Amino acid sequence: MIAQVARVPAQKNETKRPRSLNDLMATVSASRLSCFHQCRLKFYFRYVLDLKKPKTPALHVGTVVHSILQAWNLARWRRQEIGTEKLKALFDTNWQDQQKESSVNWKEDEESEKSSAWTMLETYFNQTPIVQNEKPEAVEVSVEADLKNHGLPVVVGIIDLVRAGGKIVDFKTTGQTPNPDRAAHQNQTQLCCYSLLYRESTGKPESGLELHHLVKLKTPKVVVTQIDPTTDKQRTKLFKIIESYVEGLARQDFVPSPGLQCVSCEFFNECKRW
Repeated sequence: MIAQVARVPAQKNETKRPRSLNDLMATVSASRLSCFHQCRLKFYFRYVLDLKKPKTPALHVGTVVHSILQAWNLARWRRQEIGTEKLKALFDTNWQDQQKESSVNWKEDEESEKSSAWTMLETYFNQTPIVQNEKPEAVEVSVEADLKNHGLPVVVGIIDLVRAGGKIVDFKTTGQTPNPDRAAHQNQTQLCCYSLLYRESTGKPESGLELHHLVKLKTPKVVVTQIDPTTDKQRTKLFKIIESYVEGLARQDFVPSPGLQCVSCEFFNECKRW
């Protein structure tokens, strides 16, 4: 059962990325799918060459926020009390520890970013739709689904949270208030992967999916987007996306996709020299 796996939380980041094309085609994750279809050259730099870059402040904040939400959810799963003071102490420790693992390219005042991140968390704990005594079905669980019967690779992933009753939750940090329709569309590949993984692990469909956005504004807020269970049509679309990924890697198709996204790409200079 998926809840049993949650006893040993998995690491959110892929610390050992595969570099051979055979490895990359043997398994696939939502993050790799999204990167490949956003820009194939970016995928090549990140996953094939495995080029290391300093973390952006936004990525650092997102990683730390996720780690605190994981601790909060695990405490509820274990039926343990975890107060604000303990969460704040854990936040401070994680803020420093994450920078020991990977440096951060601070463009603004670090203390200001840290204060904003904690305020977002406080806001979430005050506004979350999840009641304190609701025991999760699973927390930060690593799961996989073998699609060889469809001629496709193994899908792997880590689900942030499965609420009681089989509702899949994914946490997001953002600087803008999300539009529900766009948020559901932009995250459809990831959510379809999670749906597939949940069904493979439990043998039953999810009851629904939720995006919990922690929005960094002058006055932070929480936006929850409710999404219906994945349909057969959406699953077929996911299989087509995976098929395109595998075929592209087999051809070593790593052409760039110049656009507005280049402004924030960590491989901008490498791309210019390509």
